[in-house]
Amino acid sequence: MRDTKTEFKIFTIPEWKKEETYLREQHKNGWEFVSVSAICRYHFKRCEPRDVVYQLDYNPESTTHKEEYVQMFRDCGWEYLQNYVGYSYFRKAASEMDGEEEIFCDDVSRLDMMKRVFQQRMTPLLCVFFLIIIPQILMQSLIDTPVNHVLLAVFCILFVLYFILFILFAIRFWEYYKSVRK
Repeated sequence: MRDTKTEFKIFTIPEWKKEETYLREQHKNGWEFVSVSAICRYHFKRCEPRDVVYQLDYNPESTTHKEEYVQMFRDCGWEYLQNYVGYSYFRKAASEMDGEEEIFCDDVSRLDMMKRVFQQRMTPLLCVFFLIIIPQILMQSLIDTPVNHVLLAVFCILFVLYFILFILFAIRFWEYYKSVRK
């Protein structure tokens, strides 16, 4: 029987809750999360199945004051695991938690995390969308050559993909915003 496994799993920007649930389920099934690496590869090692809560915090500046940042969570009983593309990974045994304990102490903190995700991840995508994709669609549609038809098709596909990504993020953000503001 293998003692380690690696799984390829993609979670979009606003799906950190799904990622937390995925890691928790893996631990319940006897696979302790070790790390996540390039191209969404999740590494696990075999362990005794138990209920362990995983939580993520998006804080790209955490590496500048890493020791203080990690210590703040350790003081609350959370084990720091790693940073990956701006997200910090933490875990804590469910048996050590007080009810629905989370790394965020209030709804404002959760909403601040979503705003940080938006600023750090979505702003560059919006710039690419408005400064490259849309102008390219306009330019390629004005030139009538086979190469420009292919380029137009490519930029139209990118337009649709980016647009879907923005809509999904906006929906998730709005749902989360409404749930926090209740």
